[in-house]
Amino acid sequence: MKKEIKKRAVALILIMTCMVALCGGCNKSEDKKELNLYTWDGMFPQEVLDGFEDETGVKIYYSNFDYDEDMLAKLEETKGEDYDLVIADDYIIELAIKEGLVQKLDKTKISNFGNINSLYQGQFYDETNEYTVPYGAGIPLIVYDPAVVGFEITSYEDLWNESLKDSVAIIGNYRVVDGIALKTMGESFNTEDLDVIRAAGEKLKELAPNIRVINDNNTQDFIISGEVSAAFLYTSQVNLALQARPDLKVAYPKEGLGFGIMAAFVPSKAPNADAAHQFLEYILRPEVSAKCFEFLGYYCTNKAAEEFISDDLKDVLVVPESVTEGEIVQNISEEAEQLHSEIWNAFKSECD
Repeated sequence: MKKEIKKRAVALILIMTCMVALCGGCNKSEDKKELNLYTWDGMFPQEVLDGFEDETGVKIYYSNFDYDEDMLAKLEETKGEDYDLVIADDYIIELAIKEGLVQKLDKTKISNFGNINSLYQGQFYDETNEYTVPYGAGIPLIVYDPAVVGFEITSYEDLWNESLKDSVAIIGNYRVVDGIALKTMGESFNTEDLDVIRAAGEKLKELAPNIRVINDNNTQDFIISGEVSAAFLYTSQVNLALQARPDLKVAYPKEGLGFGIMAAFVPSKAPNADAAHQFLEYILRPEVSAKCFEFLGYYCTNKAAEEFISDDLKDVLVVPESVTEGEIVQNISEEAEQLHSEIWNAFKSECD
């Protein structure tokens, strides 16, 4: 009888041990309801992150990097593990995809993928839209003072107008500035044709008399102060200029925009890929997306979100319906790059 009781006791202990193990497994599964997000600092308003956690029960662990190259090195080191969702720049994403560090999206889990503006799809880093969700575009644009400029600026070509002599400020990015000369000739920002690039260099020299300032940082200050009447600025600078001077106007050049895109992707061995897809589904909701772009200050890549962006920010976050052409400035051959550099130095000398 004692032996039987002992056997039953042992069996009961085994059963309880198994139950504890199973419960432990359940708790462990619950612990896995997390999202390891890896991007730059300050990419989302806290209310969006909190809203996702409250709705889904998924805890967000936010890690940030300073440079795209740091992010890629980390992914290479972990072979696509450790992080569930990454947001980075277009050119580095291309490399990550080529190295097999990015998995294809399961679009059955992102029902609102169609909200993405087609202007920002099918780009060089993800031509088939299989790997990424765009999250903001940077678009250098012309800002001018209509009270001083005697005509409506509608194109890059207008910057060459003689009436703007010694009255234009431009950023110091030579590929972008050389590129607008190329666009006035109907050419691509990324042409590899050296003769075409040389011709654009000659065209650029003709712009020199109109240039008062070449400056990469805080270039908006010159249009805000009235020192210049027109400026070619980065997205963040355009926003600052319009906030300080609502009377200024933005021109979307008819030759076509040049832009860069930040995009989200799921690493190839993401431990919580389902949570990543949940988050993408969440931030693609029009109302949520609008909050993100108002906070971020980059151009809205979610077409459905445009109507939810406040009226006072539409001019700086929403590209007009009439704009349908855009091109990302990409890496080109070393020879073409060197020629651009030489052209830029010659142009700066002309401006002195």
